[in-house]
Amino acid sequence: MIIGQSRAVEQFANAWRTRRLHHAWLLAGPKGVGKASFAKTAAARMLADAAGPIIQADGLETPSDHPIARLLAAGSHPDFRLLERLERPTGGLARNISVDQVRSLSGFLSVTPSLSPRRAIVIDAADDLEASAANALLKMLEEPPANTLFFLVSHAPGRLLPTIRSRCRRLDFERLGDDAMTSLLRRSLSNETQADLDRIITFAEGSIGRALDIAALDLTPLEKEAQAIIREGDPDNARRSKLAGALGSKSASDRYAAFIELVPGLLARETIGLTGEARGRALDAYARVRETVALAPRLSLDPAATVFQLGGILASVALKR
Repeated sequence: MIIGQSRAVEQFANAWRTRRLHHAWLLAGPKGVGKASFAKTAAARMLADAAGPIIQADGLETPSDHPIARLLAAGSHPDFRLLERLERPTGGLARNISVDQVRSLSGFLSVTPSLSPRRAIVIDAADDLEASAANALLKMLEEPPANTLFFLVSHAPGRLLPTIRSRCRRLDFERLGDDAMTSLLRRSLSNETQADLDRIITFAEGSIGRALDIAALDLTPLEKEAQAIIREGDPDNARRSKLAGALGSKSASDRYAAFIELVPGLLARETIGLTGEARGRALDAYARVRETVALAPRLSLDPAATVFQLGGILASVALKR
């Protein structure tokens, strides 16, 4: 069940019920709020109804025992494709979705669908398309094959090609409220106390994906350390060195990637309530943190050095506070 995104669900469900489906949907909103889950759920329902019989139920969910749902769960539905960053032979994910991945859709789209008149393609996330891949996708969106639905997940739609955006119908996804976050977290973290959940929800800023990362990767102690740097400074570099040591190894790559994504939001929360010079320093630090966090993965910057640098930026907020 899709929780906390009733407006997006209703907009798509209404288009589906009235058979006024646009061929491409841009699912826009913060990372980790359910866009990819929505895309897969909507694609499954569309493919299931097209194969028949039509499911007589509200919402977009397809019963788990439906033959189409089983095929999708097994990754063997012939009329569905998911494009995402691939695993590298050396470990970790590729930096982008490649042009070869997009071009591979040509063969998929050149044959008649197998199980119904419809096909579905989910791209998670369109932000990850390399430039040539984005251009290759644009050609497909400009001349869409009949009865094919594209779902483009995007955490930063403003970075996409304007021509791609113009060929999609946009669905906006919002940050999840605390009630929705609690309900979703209870499914995966049933042993956590409410106090623990509340702390995770505070750090997660309405993103269930981020909340689950915080819990799975044990990010709460690291966030507390970063928070202490913002509030109290780090005159002897001990705190930022501790963070760099915890996140600098190859085995900590997932934890590092999740942590640096959290730093801008953490600093933004700490900025609320500051005044005068302290607020000015915090705003300047926020701009520098965002730039560092954006460049680090693109330039493959050293994790330990990047974390140490971020710690220095956060410490600058506490000066003369």
